[in-house]
Amino acid sequence: MKTEKKKDIRSLSLEDLRSFFTENQDQAFRGNQVYQWLWQKGIFNFEDMTNLSKSTRALLKDHFVINHIDIDKQQKSNDGTIKYGVKLYDNLVVESVLIPTATRTTACVSSQVGCSLDCKFCATATIKRMRNLNADEIYDQVVAMDQQSRLYFDRPLSNIVFMGMGEPLINYKNLKVAIDKITQPEGFGMSPSRITVSTSGISKMIIKMADDQVRFELAVSLHSARQELRSQLMPFAEKFPLKDLADSIRYWHEKTAKIVTYEYIVWKGINDDDQDIRALIDFCKFAPCKVNLIEYNSIGDDQFFQADKDRIKAYQTALEAQKIPVTVRRSRGKDIDAACGQLANKTESL
Repeated sequence: MKTEKKKDIRSLSLEDLRSFFTENQDQAFRGNQVYQWLWQKGIFNFEDMTNLSKSTRALLKDHFVINHIDIDKQQKSNDGTIKYGVKLYDNLVVESVLIPTATRTTACVSSQVGCSLDCKFCATATIKRMRNLNADEIYDQVVAMDQQSRLYFDRPLSNIVFMGMGEPLINYKNLKVAIDKITQPEGFGMSPSRITVSTSGISKMIIKMADDQVRFELAVSLHSARQELRSQLMPFAEKFPLKDLADSIRYWHEKTAKIVTYEYIVWKGINDDDQDIRALIDFCKFAPCKVNLIEYNSIGDDQFFQADKDRIKAYQTALEAQKIPVTVRRSRGKDIDAACGQLANKTESL
């Protein structure tokens, strides 16, 4: 006789949990108690739910499991950044990064195992997408990074960026559920203004987020405002033309009143001349924005090289002259392959 596979209890909503208890001749508020244990207290073992009776805990164990992540390996950079290999319930691995500054710690969180896209300059793109992360797996990374922040830096996690492995908007359904849990008072309780979701530019999903009136921040990996060049750097962009991307960003601002951040790497001999600067300035006029000029982090290829400092300065000067906010962002964790574009499951033991 085939044994029925137990369901992961964290795939149930609060309403589902309440219904489960009433269907099993118990009181609905037990569902609230279990929900708090799962999402606010981060408990992975039914036996640790100490305000439930033994019979209630046995009932839960008979019907459900709690799949969860484990930190498998970690590696510390000279600059204090820590990269973690995170093992999922099915033994697949993603990477999360904890980035400290003098006043805050930021978690860089993954949303897919591998990536669906084909950006030529990104190490994660060399790993085929094996699956989307479940909402609880995304959530667990945040809880784990908070615990690690308290352990190593004696303070709670202050910010979250979805800039790890994968394209978040291809896993939008699970991403949104996870962020809802992260921001709920009965969950992790973080302000949505401290969360940034970075996309490579899936225009139809940016419109979807705007219609959903999400409250987190949006970043777009742009890297070129010229269609032909952007399609060379990011071949999938052929299906998401810059015109559609601009329209979706304008719509985003109209619906949410939020600005967008453009993430922009400048490479030597690729996008570092004056026409590229002019194209970026023109693109920035579609909606209020700011620009992060990002240091390139090598993935061992012989095609991409960091632009000369004078060309990055030329970008910065031209953007500032047009009153467009711009920051030159220095990479963290380069020595352990933890910087932007370098995540490729190469975490080593600390």
